[in-house]
Amino acid sequence: MTKANTYVGSSMPRVEDQRLLTGKGEFIDDVQLPGMLNAAVFRSSMAHAIVRRIDTSEARALPGVVAVLSAADLPRPIPRIPIRIAPIEGAERFLQPVIAEGCVRYVGEPLAIVLAESQELAEDALDRIEVDFEPLDPVSGIGDARRNATLLHPEAGTNLVADYQVTRGDPAMADDAALYRRTESFRIQRHTAVPMETRGLVAQWDAGQGRLTVRGAAKVPFFIRNHLARMLGLAQEMVELIELDVGGGFGVRGEFYPEDFLVPFASRAVGRPVKWIEDRREHFMATAHSREMECSLEIACTSEGRIIALRGEIAADLGAYVSPTGPIVPSRAAQFLAGPYHVPVLDLHVVAALSSRTPVGSYRGPGRFEAAFFRERLMDMAARDLGIAPDEFRRMNLIAASDLPYSIGQLVPYEGPASYDTGDYRAVFDRCLEDFGWAERRKLDGREVAGRLHGLGLACVIDSSGAGPGEHACLYLQQDGNVRVHVGSSALGQGIETTFTQIVADELGLHPERIRICHGSTSLLDEGHGSFHSRSLIMGGNAIVVAARALRDAIRNAAAARFGCTGDEIRLQDGRACKAEGQSTAFADLAPLEGRGSFGGAEKPFGYGTHVAHVAVDVGTGHVEIVDYLAVEDAGRIVNPAIVRGQKIGAIVQGLGGALLEHLVYDDEAQLRTASLADYMLPTAADFPQLDAVTLALAPTPRNPLGVKGAGEDAIAGPGAAVANAVAAALSRYGVEPKELPLDPPRIWALLAAAAARACR
Repeated sequence: MTKANTYVGSSMPRVEDQRLLTGKGEFIDDVQLPGMLNAAVFRSSMAHAIVRRIDTSEARALPGVVAVLSAADLPRPIPRIPIRIAPIEGAERFLQPVIAEGCVRYVGEPLAIVLAESQELAEDALDRIEVDFEPLDPVSGIGDARRNATLLHPEAGTNLVADYQVTRGDPAMADDAALYRRTESFRIQRHTAVPMETRGLVAQWDAGQGRLTVRGAAKVPFFIRNHLARMLGLAQEMVELIELDVGGGFGVRGEFYPEDFLVPFASRAVGRPVKWIEDRREHFMATAHSREMECSLEIACTSEGRIIALRGEIAADLGAYVSPTGPIVPSRAAQFLAGPYHVPVLDLHVVAALSSRTPVGSYRGPGRFEAAFFRERLMDMAARDLGIAPDEFRRMNLIAASDLPYSIGQLVPYEGPASYDTGDYRAVFDRCLEDFGWAERRKLDGREVAGRLHGLGLACVIDSSGAGPGEHACLYLQQDGNVRVHVGSSALGQGIETTFTQIVADELGLHPERIRICHGSTSLLDEGHGSFHSRSLIMGGNAIVVAARALRDAIRNAAAARFGCTGDEIRLQDGRACKAEGQSTAFADLAPLEGRGSFGGAEKPFGYGTHVAHVAVDVGTGHVEIVDYLAVEDAGRIVNPAIVRGQKIGAIVQGLGGALLEHLVYDDEAQLRTASLADYMLPTAADFPQLDAVTLALAPTPRNPLGVKGAGEDAIAGPGAAVANAVAAALSRYGVEPKELPLDPPRIWALLAAAAARACR
């Protein structure tokens, strides 16, 4: 039977928005329970030290304080936080304990948790905790870590988490003396996601039932539930994690953090509900950082500009411990370093090291932002050396549509070989440049207009999506004829209630108002894997497709039995099962029915695109203005164009923040100097008013039933590279070549000063 596609592909308004915009959303700090205590976490002020003694007696004596728990109050051995993805061999030696015992390794590491009758009392009690520290030398960064003079984990005998080589093709091909070569070193600064809502939890222990309920789950509630139950010695079914509304995720939210154990443990210890809300200073110190990476990279190509090889080293700072997602940052940077280009030889040394800093985890598009900056900057330099326009250099090296699927080999040690699936990279590239007016605007490169120097830069990006185990869904046709959908995906603000509703509406011929999406909490399904790596639609959406088709068949068969025909003779429309002769019955008359489904694609789809930036640089102040910015990307089949556009614009803004503003700065003693919004600069609506994103449904993937590719992360990959290339074009008269981010005013001044010094030699 042919079914009209009514909702998928339309910009249906978000069903979440009515609740959120009318103040009816429920966020974690809205939760109030009878007898609830407030928690505050006592954190290390030292970057690296032996803990000789911790005295909590004065804090315990403060009126209104119910308990102060430190390592001495926890079971032995102290539980350690497991790796969730990127299980690089040997990384398990550096897992973080849920509370520090004997040694602290970064500023902000938890040492105790205070429970009090109010938040104010809990925070006051923190000032009464005394710790006798014996300072140790900190490991101040990647270089310090690699020297191994000071070991953060002496029992491991090294600060290196990972040290491996990935190779594609024959490296000897790049040794031809006739080839052009250039080697440069680049650096990405440490920064983080800074969602609008900080982390928080409310844990409630029911001693009578031996049951634990934790509200405030996000991203991967089943993963947290499973490991929390193990740490507490409880059966998984006796631990329920409940997802509420979430004020942003972007990768850093919802991983297993120390507080995910400490708050539930505290609730069980005192027998009362416990709430913990992270303040912004804690967020900067204790929530995962990301991006900090160095790269020494050589490009080898023919005199005509054909790339033969990319060779070099990627070195990432993972902070003091290996977080649940930390190793994915350098591994993905290596995997995506070649980008959407035909690069016969790729030869990379990958190093991940520990330092006395907050642990690193995934942040929207981990490794992609970094890889694009390294590659696209070096490509611009090579093109200039060879006298080739930057757009022509890229066009000749982009993988052709006829070469897809294109094998990229095994570039990740814990995964098998991978391949790019469908697309037309050159068509998207040309569309972006044409829409932007690249050919005409390039005449502005290096020109001064109204006292500022203008320049254009571009970058091509590629990104995989839909990682991890498969997802599950169950659809229930209820007695009132409505459909309730249970799915293992989690909502982090990406609009899954809307897109999932659109899918079900089309599959069942049902009005969206009669569909309710229930997601992300561990009571809904036996198993789920949450939302990360742009997998909600790919995994969750396709699981819903499978389940909806099972329910559709059940409805047809039930109606066919009533009408004395076959299921193939039944069509579903407007909540009714209809037979060609005009007979019909309401869904409600056939209820209850259900359909279950799972989806777990073996191969990930790959989105791709081109970004172009036009900047104006004020040489006097060092300020870089984004005059205009355009990204054109292919996302396969698009379920809701308005939601996809919002995802793209948001990702670009975050990428521009990383390119121009955001920087977590540590001093030589590994003390964080940017632990507030007064010091850590974030983009505002006024910073980047001229942005546009065009998303094409050019090449649906055959790797899942919906034909969708990820749309939430790839757009963050391009801004750092495109802006840096544009700044280089603007400052070309000075010979400025940005090799480090962010390109804030002090960095621009330093680049200009270095150029002036060179000119005087």
